[in-house]
Amino acid sequence: MSDLKSVLGEAVEAAFAAIGAPPELGRVTPSDRPDLADFQSNGALAAAKRLAKNPREIATAVAEKLQGDPRLASVEIAGPGFINLKLADAALADRANAIAADPRAGAETVAHARKIIVDYGGPNVAKPMHVGHLRASIIGESIKRLYRFRGDEVIGDAHFGDWGYQMGLLIGAVMDEQPAVAAVVEAINAGGEGDVSTFDAVSLADLDRLYPEAAAKGKTDTDYRDRARKITAALQTKQPGYYALWQRFRDVTRVALERDFHALGVDFDWWKGESDVEHLIQPMVAELDAKGLLVDDQGARIIRVAREGETKKKKLPDGSVVTVPSPDPLLVVSSEGSAMYGTTDLATILDRKQAFGPDLVIYCVDQRQADHFEIVFRAAYLAGYATEGQLEHIGFGTMNGTDGKPFKTREGGVLKLNDLIQLALGKARERLQEAGLGENLPPEEFEATAGKVAVAALKFADLQNFRGTSYVFDLDRFMSFEGKTGPYLLYQAVRVKSILRRAAQEAEGGEGAAQGPVTVTEPAERDLVLTLDAFDAALTEAYDKKAPNALAEHAYRLSQSFSKFYANCPIMQAEPAVKASRLTLAATTLRQLELALDLLGVSTPERM
Repeated sequence: MSDLKSVLGEAVEAAFAAIGAPPELGRVTPSDRPDLADFQSNGALAAAKRLAKNPREIATAVAEKLQGDPRLASVEIAGPGFINLKLADAALADRANAIAADPRAGAETVAHARKIIVDYGGPNVAKPMHVGHLRASIIGESIKRLYRFRGDEVIGDAHFGDWGYQMGLLIGAVMDEQPAVAAVVEAINAGGEGDVSTFDAVSLADLDRLYPEAAAKGKTDTDYRDRARKITAALQTKQPGYYALWQRFRDVTRVALERDFHALGVDFDWWKGESDVEHLIQPMVAELDAKGLLVDDQGARIIRVAREGETKKKKLPDGSVVTVPSPDPLLVVSSEGSAMYGTTDLATILDRKQAFGPDLVIYCVDQRQADHFEIVFRAAYLAGYATEGQLEHIGFGTMNGTDGKPFKTREGGVLKLNDLIQLALGKARERLQEAGLGENLPPEEFEATAGKVAVAALKFADLQNFRGTSYVFDLDRFMSFEGKTGPYLLYQAVRVKSILRRAAQEAEGGEGAAQGPVTVTEPAERDLVLTLDAFDAALTEAYDKKAPNALAEHAYRLSQSFSKFYANCPIMQAEPAVKASRLTLAATTLRQLELALDLLGVSTPERM
């Protein structure tokens, strides 16, 4: 079921071909002047150069080929050769009825489904999430939903940071602070028995407090750092005492992570972490060595990923400048013999290949990690763990404060994600009460509605921007029920639901008509149908560019179009056939709007 733009595009391309012009020049786009036409084609200008003719002459010839097409009310030539196309009311009505009958509200699926993994979230064990995790979670969740809706088989992976030196630091810090915990760890390590319930005393708050202290001490205290490295090495061999305490770190963190992710409407198919590929690292390193990819470098082992001729200038400590290969090599094994962060990423690529065999892995991670991923991806291609183009990093900008710097608390610290969620929830309650919304709702339903308003505000504020850009966090503006905001979209959806409930009640009482076939006569009806028709194009753009902002923009335009339709085309007071038609348009708008919002990770309340 093609959209009107595609159908007209085929007709115009055929007309160009019929006059001897390249058919691809007949591309159709939405009109720059919707007051004059619905769509336009500017191909006559390019065709004129190819055929050495006047562009208006070509446009006129194309228009003559299109005359008599029942889908078109008019075909007019403007300016130097623009072709303006206005659809017939009947064609718009047919398209509206087709969308209304379609469970997918006019959205098509991809021609060839693929197996996709979306890597997003990226929380670290032993730390509560902060606002820096918000964008990865919001964008990644939307892309996962979008690709799944388009027909791909998609797995979302949280990809925990739960292995490595930071774990050694924390284990040592906890043992220093809690002697009872240390005693149990040491007893188990020595082959004895220990009561692991003692570890229940270790909270996420403890880990969050201790980590920055331990990290700072590890930078200045050589003995402290060396001990942490030894603990890390022992943990990676699963020495039982350390491993049991690490499991407590992971479990207590998982509870908080699931709480925060659930509050945001984010979920994962895989809750895998770096530790899940630990068993692959040693055989992988041996394989890389056998393939001749590992190079000894100052006691470490690296993979050189720079291609011939790829260099950069590097300033040495003495001030001199040298030319070195670029990108930097992948450090696989440190001089101390331990696997590195990039090594784990490489092993994760191998694990995903073995477990799922994806056609594409999308890494939704901060743009500042772009260089790291380029190095890891190149190493994976050299190793044969993936093919060129199979791994893609889609970066995003930062969420900034009004000072233009990454958002922080008033005290200058990093805001925890749960604190941000609670802040948004409080503001949502306040705004609902100010607007007189939700006054008649039971307390539980009011709370649920406030939660949906809060999430809609946070998510739409993020997703309306192209993911690569940074934006300023302004909760007061995001929480408004007016303008381009999530709460505004929810309000429009709830208004349509209210209209449909009232119509259903009247129909049951014999006082009014139910939904019926769509007819289009009014300008606001035309505009609404054209906006409904644009859903698939918005989905295609969001899918191809991995950019949910195209879908967010469509949801906003649809809400605007319905608002104009509602103001100019009375529904409940219209005569029966018109009322039935407009109720169908309202119901179709609601279904498409809720679909679009769901793909953005936003759910709508029933009432406000």
